[in-house]
Amino acid sequence: MYSDICLKREVYASEEHQMVKQTIVDFINQEIKPYHDEWEKQGHVSYELWKKAGELGLLCMDMPIEYGGSGFDFSFSAMFIEELVKQGCTGPGFFLHSDIVAPYILKYGNEAQKKKYLGGMASGDMIAAIGMTEPGCGSDLQAIRTRADDKGDHYLVNGSKTFITNGYMCHVAIVAVKTNVGTPDEGISLLLIENSEGYTKGQPFQKMGMKANDTCELFFEDVKVPKENLLGQEGKGFIYMMTELARERLVVGLMAVGGAEGALEDTIKYTLERRAFKQPIAGFQNTQFKLAELATQLQIHQTFVDRCTTLMAEHKLTPELGSMAKYAATEMHWKLADDCVQLHGGYGYMWEYGITRQLADSRVARIYAGTNEIMKLLISRGLLKEYFAELKRKRKEKRMKANA
Repeated sequence: MYSDICLKREVYASEEHQMVKQTIVDFINQEIKPYHDEWEKQGHVSYELWKKAGELGLLCMDMPIEYGGSGFDFSFSAMFIEELVKQGCTGPGFFLHSDIVAPYILKYGNEAQKKKYLGGMASGDMIAAIGMTEPGCGSDLQAIRTRADDKGDHYLVNGSKTFITNGYMCHVAIVAVKTNVGTPDEGISLLLIENSEGYTKGQPFQKMGMKANDTCELFFEDVKVPKENLLGQEGKGFIYMMTELARERLVVGLMAVGGAEGALEDTIKYTLERRAFKQPIAGFQNTQFKLAELATQLQIHQTFVDRCTTLMAEHKLTPELGSMAKYAATEMHWKLADDCVQLHGGYGYMWEYGITRQLADSRVARIYAGTNEIMKLLISRGLLKEYFAELKRKRKEKRMKANA
């Protein structure tokens, strides 16, 4: 098996990690796997699953204890993310709730917001989402059109968001909006929006993969949002999102290496069991060479993602490294899953086989959290900082001359 020859995962090597991992494995086997097919048909998991995860301390694991979290470092969350996808359990949107939304509130929220939301999120009583993408804009977040008009003691929000993970089940969502539209102070702000009048949700999308993962549209029609629900400072939302996207992209990379390991191990087992021309498929040199190639690529990417996980736990992960992890690992996962389907032959095209789900589930990872084309753009900007700084300076000079 792959785990017999790969490097020891030092990032998860402590006794405490192993104890938590056993809890995770038991939780997956008892509370997720038996129901995952049913959840795929309805397009979302159960509310009870969230509460069970909260009872076991598996939500918001790296949030401080005073806000309901477990007080672990990020590596524990990373281990949970990997194990879920390795086991083919992509239905629960725990990763977005715990590892994307919660850090925004912890970092940019005031004390009242932290106390109001983080405890409920850690217990599973409050499910959270984040609304960035809109029907008219994807990776170009500066082009959002959802607006929040200042009405004195509240904002009036109008617009829509799409492809929102946990959108259908969520109790609260961080929503990116344009504030002060048409004025010199126009900018992107983040609002904590709870279920309220004028706020509606579409039915869960019927997707190519991740079918049990709740994804839908959100609609806002004259939704009143109290001023105290502003997250951080007005107009600073774009900066906040750019800062936090490194973690989000690493999360996607973790999902990719976890899924790839599960796909490879399933395929090794299949090639040992399936016979053709009077021998196991594993007996053919082509199979042996292909498995060797896939195991090597997985080991390379897994090692890099482990290093990024350590940096994230130390709060040292850069946007460029986060983008590299997301881009490289998701491309590897897609190629590996496709090759594993080929080794399964016709059975690799049957939905009841885990490898088929792995291929379908892996495809979206090259799109969400910023497309892989955007990842390459961000990496190149880090490599060519001086060039882009000079380009920005020249454009500013040109605008100033034009306005003179």
